[in-house]
Amino acid sequence: FYPDLEDARFTSNFAIFHQRYSTNTFPTWHLAQPFRVLAHNGEINTLLGNVNWMKSHETRMAHETLGEHMESIKPVVQPGASDSAVLDSVFEVMVRSDHDLPLVQVNVWYHVGSKDEEKGRSGFAHLFEHLMFQGSEHVQGEYFEHLQKVGGSINGTTNGDRTNYFEKVPSEHLPLALWLEADRMGWLLEALTQEKLDNQREVVKNERRQSYENRPYGTSWMTLMKAVYPTDHPYEHTTIGSHEDLSAANLEDVKTFFRTWYVPNNASLVVAGDFDPDTAKALVEQYFGPIAAGEEPTPRTDELFALEENIEIRQNEAGVPFQKVWIAWPSAPLYAEGDAELDLLTSVLSGGKDSRLDRVLVHEKQIAKSVSAAQVSRRLTSMYMIQATAAEGHTTDEIVAEIDAILREVAAEAPTAEEVEIGRTTWEARFVRDLQSLHSRANQLNSYFLNTGVPDSIEMDLGRYGAVTPAAIQQAAAGLTEANRVTLHIHPEEK
Repeated sequence: FYPDLEDARFTSNFAIFHQRYSTNTFPTWHLAQPFRVLAHNGEINTLLGNVNWMKSHETRMAHETLGEHMESIKPVVQPGASDSAVLDSVFEVMVRSDHDLPLVQVNVWYHVGSKDEEKGRSGFAHLFEHLMFQGSEHVQGEYFEHLQKVGGSINGTTNGDRTNYFEKVPSEHLPLALWLEADRMGWLLEALTQEKLDNQREVVKNERRQSYENRPYGTSWMTLMKAVYPTDHPYEHTTIGSHEDLSAANLEDVKTFFRTWYVPNNASLVVAGDFDPDTAKALVEQYFGPIAAGEEPTPRTDELFALEENIEIRQNEAGVPFQKVWIAWPSAPLYAEGDAELDLLTSVLSGGKDSRLDRVLVHEKQIAKSVSAAQVSRRLTSMYMIQATAAEGHTTDEIVAEIDAILREVAAEAPTAEEVEIGRTTWEARFVRDLQSLHSRANQLNSYFLNTGVPDSIEMDLGRYGAVTPAAIQQAAAGLTEANRVTLHIHPEEK
């Protein structure tokens, strides 16, 4: 995901309680520290503002008290209470509540991923994804147990650009979810020990073995990243990190990473589902208010580049059943010009049985068992990739020759209007389908905020696809030449 963005709101003090489809203009609030909050209650209206955060001894004590009585927490709303006691100015909020399901999702994004790691310290962002579940100053034991016993689910993920943590709980347990997230944001290091670091380091190393080293074709992604991106590029290495870097990490290194990146001014929060916005706002003020801002971290960036040669890599690997090939090019960042065009080119090439690659390679000539294409969109330079598995008795060289012929066809003559419309409809349907779940909606709001600065970017996002023409797809295909790419062949080890 993710284009590089410059937005004044990234460095201002503000919070967002995010609903949808409102035309109201809202006055702002004032934050004592920068922290982004997005709340989604049913449909999505937009409220931008700055909360006047309360940093009192009583608020800090709330963490300790709540730690002792987590199961008894209920939302509290004082009837008739006025926002004027907390906010510099009274504001108007229009909410369209969705009470179909008595569930609420809390979704926190820290704006740090593997691209931001220092050389020799790869894997730190993903390592923290593990450490964040090992307890904090006021939370004993793993986070999973506290939410699972009230019927909640919890998890986290890491990629090159961000690390996210999310939990879905019955609505009455929103205070518990918010408090847990605040406690590990503000008080994780007090509970981080050498024993926890050593334990989770070994867990991550084992994950690397299972997901990459001991899985058929498992190292292909590592090989492609290193070959496509220049030396020391933020995306040159994978999120899992190397055994050497993980082994070299000491406790102070890890704590320094947390102090740099896991600060309120480098995070954003979405609350989505069945809740009262005023209650949620008060809870966020209470639990996150005492957490001091850190120094503004500097995320890594890059300049768009193109490969200047055709890099071909051939590997024999034990345990793989078939010949397989990947062809990859550096490509446009997410939301940049060329990104949506490559998405729709993907539909033309591998969007179903009638798409060009699938029809020719799999059905007509039957030289491939499967073929797929994808624009792997990211915040910095993305990667366009085509991969195929050779059918019995055929080779990856045959497949590459046919792929090149089809790319030349599209570059010479634009796809038909029907092909483009089918692709556009497919993307729109997928987009709507993906937003059916509460988690997907919350995560999408955070993604939009990180990558555009505007949480309510649905119309902009879909509008990109509506504007793509057959000629634009033709131009995108013309950029996928044989002279500026990486081709990786992995074959079964010869017996």
